[in-house]
Amino acid sequence: MSTEEHLKDLLAYAKRYKILLNGSARDKTLDACIKRLNRLETTVTRPFFLEVLRLCDEGKLDISQATDVFLITESYLFRRTICDLPTNALNKIFLLLHREIIRYDGTDADYVEKFKYALLSKKERTRFPDDDEFAAHFIERPVYQMNSKNKIYILERLENYGTAEDKEVYSHYDDGIYSIEHIMPQHLTPAWVKELGDDFRQIHETWLHRIANLTLSAYNSKYKNSTFEEKKTMKNGFEDSGIRMNTYIARKEKWTLAEMEERSQYLKGRALEIWAEPSTEFRPEEKQLDSYTLDDDMNLSGRLITRFSYKNIEQPVASWVEMFQKVLQILYAEEKSVITKLAVSADDNIAQHFSMNESDFLKSAEIGDGIYVLTNTDTQSKRSVLSRVFKLYDADPTDLVFYLRDENEGAEEEAGTRYELRRKYWTYALDFIKQAHRDGGSFSNVNPPKGNWIGGFFGISGFNLCCVANYDSARVELYFGRSKKEENKKAFDAVIRHKDDIEKALGVQLLWSRGDDIKASKISYQINEVSIENETDWLQMAKFHAEWSKKFYDVIVPYLR
Repeated sequence: MSTEEHLKDLLAYAKRYKILLNGSARDKTLDACIKRLNRLETTVTRPFFLEVLRLCDEGKLDISQATDVFLITESYLFRRTICDLPTNALNKIFLLLHREIIRYDGTDADYVEKFKYALLSKKERTRFPDDDEFAAHFIERPVYQMNSKNKIYILERLENYGTAEDKEVYSHYDDGIYSIEHIMPQHLTPAWVKELGDDFRQIHETWLHRIANLTLSAYNSKYKNSTFEEKKTMKNGFEDSGIRMNTYIARKEKWTLAEMEERSQYLKGRALEIWAEPSTEFRPEEKQLDSYTLDDDMNLSGRLITRFSYKNIEQPVASWVEMFQKVLQILYAEEKSVITKLAVSADDNIAQHFSMNESDFLKSAEIGDGIYVLTNTDTQSKRSVLSRVFKLYDADPTDLVFYLRDENEGAEEEAGTRYELRRKYWTYALDFIKQAHRDGGSFSNVNPPKGNWIGGFFGISGFNLCCVANYDSARVELYFGRSKKEENKKAFDAVIRHKDDIEKALGVQLLWSRGDDIKASKISYQINEVSIENETDWLQMAKFHAEWSKKFYDVIVPYLR
């Protein structure tokens, strides 16, 4: 490509990027979606959206198809937010999504259908929450306690979706005209206590911040703790409100548990319509491989690697050792001095994995020029070495992608596989875990997975309680998994300041893993000499997961509030 062609290409991408910044595609629905995504600060989607807009410019997608892609992406992101799924995987997902779509059949035909399949086929922490999971979280989550950008986004969508008569919700909220109103107030008066009945404390605690009890108003300061009848009939009350969602509220004679439960179901239906789950008949002819970047905090032990990609160049490999060697050879070819210094260093850190003497290691592979790297290590150790070497090279870990298959590929649902074993265990254990958390409900909407862990939600985005079941141990951990490393470390540091008090309250020593070289941090406690493979251990493991996840919730989580 000539210099002139490069410049023309850059100009075209700059124009597309401007559309993503300003919402200036000249299509009302698409522009509105872009502006909403910008308010939600979803910048990780832009590499993918640039390719979608390029296909539009080339006539391979029309504007309605592009709009579908944007709207489905919006649903995917919001459902994940409501279900409190970690955001640290999104950067990789959208960086590779266009390439993944093309890889299905080598073309950009049926792009939208392949896009739907790509998102719907995501698993575990990268999954597209289905209707059941999303609906349960939507009506039960304390929406008012979410950050400002998310809760006003929810109310704007509930107000404006499906009508051409849009209210200027965002501008009125930003200007301080609109605010979020608790219909049942935050502070109960005797009149409210009487209206709610004998269970007023439980009702107030459970429903106060849920979406069923929230609306928009320009007269929040006037309503204060007034009775429902007063809020409804006063001047500028619900009956006079020009806000559509208040019309529903104004039709009610009272505001008690029954009315909140009814509105909860109504809003659930609205949510499933607004943030719809897509469907597609597309299926790739060949089984698609799972992919993870070097930056992903995932345990890949037991997975078989078939190829890797570095800076968009793919190479087939037969083993993790071969990948390890090839990646280091690529880096060494780019700049020899970094790895050479490691090989001649006597420091007892990453340098211990490199040597100029092959006999220093039981097993090794040559990188080049008589430099050898230790290969007699497990998969996680190899990834850890690569992570630290990438830092020395100032290389982006998301540029290195692993494509994996399972040892039992094609037999995930067959009797006797580890997937069936895990699902059976979690089906058994979740009864104990949910019973232990019946008050807080951290695991109330968790279904038995086929993975070795489950995550419980406690109302703080990006942080989870996790129960892990392995072949030689069982573990409970508090997982700090936000997309921004500094936020995870800040939260971890805030908790570890109370380490002595926490361990005294629990009566045990915990494992505190700050994880300075990765994004996530963890606090964990485990028991050994139990195995998910041995059903006679299941009762002990299930009781452990139930008891200690609840103890973590009761003792550690309050330090994050």
